[in-house]
Amino acid sequence: MEFLNTVEIDARLHPASSAQSKGRDGNISANAREPRTLTITAASSNPKMFTLPWEKPLSVWPQELLANLPRGISRHIVRFVHVGDEIYAMKEITRNVAEREYELLRRLQKLDLPTVTPIAVVTGRHDKSGEPLESILVTRHLKFSLPYRALFARNLRPDTAQRLIDALAVLMVRLHLAGFYWGDVSLSNVLFLRDADEFTAFLVDAETGDLHAVLTDGQREYDMDLARTNIIGELMDLSSGKLLPGDVDEVEVGNRLAERYHSLWSTLTDTENFKPDEMWKIERRVNKLNKLGFDVDELEMKTTEDGNRILVRPRVVDAGYASRKLLRLTGLDVQENQARRLLNDLDAYRASTWQDDEDLEIVATDWMRVVFEPTVRMIPPEYRSQIEPAQFFHEILEHRWFLAEKAGHDIPMREAVKSYIDTVLPKYKLDTEDVEQLNAEADSGVVDDDSAFNANDDNYGSDAVDNDPDAAVWASR
Repeated sequence: MEFLNTVEIDARLHPASSAQSKGRDGNISANAREPRTLTITAASSNPKMFTLPWEKPLSVWPQELLANLPRGISRHIVRFVHVGDEIYAMKEITRNVAEREYELLRRLQKLDLPTVTPIAVVTGRHDKSGEPLESILVTRHLKFSLPYRALFARNLRPDTAQRLIDALAVLMVRLHLAGFYWGDVSLSNVLFLRDADEFTAFLVDAETGDLHAVLTDGQREYDMDLARTNIIGELMDLSSGKLLPGDVDEVEVGNRLAERYHSLWSTLTDTENFKPDEMWKIERRVNKLNKLGFDVDELEMKTTEDGNRILVRPRVVDAGYASRKLLRLTGLDVQENQARRLLNDLDAYRASTWQDDEDLEIVATDWMRVVFEPTVRMIPPEYRSQIEPAQFFHEILEHRWFLAEKAGHDIPMREAVKSYIDTVLPKYKLDTEDVEQLNAEADSGVVDDDSAFNANDDNYGSDAVDNDPDAAVWASR
């Protein structure tokens, strides 16, 4: 095994099955097969990666390596794999596509956008008989996340579809602000994390995407039209499987995505007119953007020619206003709506303990020790991989309020936690049968033909087949 100590860590492995064969005298046979090279390109090294059975098709990897997690529908073979203490998502695709998506995900990560984390791309795979295998893109499993079909397999609120659409609208706006053209927007290409009473969406598939300095209105609208069409179709599919509540109008939900997207885009990017004596309206707009979860880096201000009005356009840098504030105060790295709820509870604790004059940093340390940490330590061990501590805390607060309203008086925190664990938390668990059914549906969407890899697509280059040894795998099927 040879390690190449470059900016990216390349491990070049020479499996015994593909190495030059030796005769009984130890000399290399003249007719021996030339060495075949497996290359793992990774942004960071995990030695356990080198022990995986890369010489086998991903679909037949040993069960003891696989994590029993629900998968979303994909055109490609996807598996969740235990790699040491980590769980990685492995996707089997052609080399050019794998390398391109890996680099694109790395660029999106550097822009601090909500995507899965790229770990490695594995190329030059061959089976024991020397036949080529597709490359594998490796990403880190997004802990606590679920594909949309897994969410609908549970007993969720009737407005779940609308809340998922709202999360997708925010994701699309953030990606478009950064210049990312998606090209294949759908619920299937997104993972969702619970975020207090809402969801946060993360991009999981960037195969068809591209990063530009700025997107044109036409590029944004094409992405939106495609998203609307795909989502209506996906919701209709859920409805046919009796997973969607009967009162949900699929077309109305698809239209909601466009409405939410355009409303948020307008709020973040429009130029507003103010009179010179209306400067307070500028502060109001900044506060509105902060409440939406976006930070404003600077304001572009110009006066009209007659000097009677001021044109103001904010420069939004990123989402995460509340989450960054909570991280600074407590060290908790959570989603935006979770952060907002925890900050509200922190403020309530500050008032109830008569610490209004105390530094917020000191109060936050006290709140963590007295309130937050004792509560989340009560999560039963079997649920610690099912629900985030911040989401657990938020739902405890909601449940406590519900119990207090029903009883007509305050409920002790410990009593509220016990009631929640007994009556609400079990709904989070997907049993083995549910996961197997979801994964069978996911595998049914796999496409193993040339339509999944268009060699003449401008995204990949017209000479992709000639330059990509893995493309032969597709052509032979």
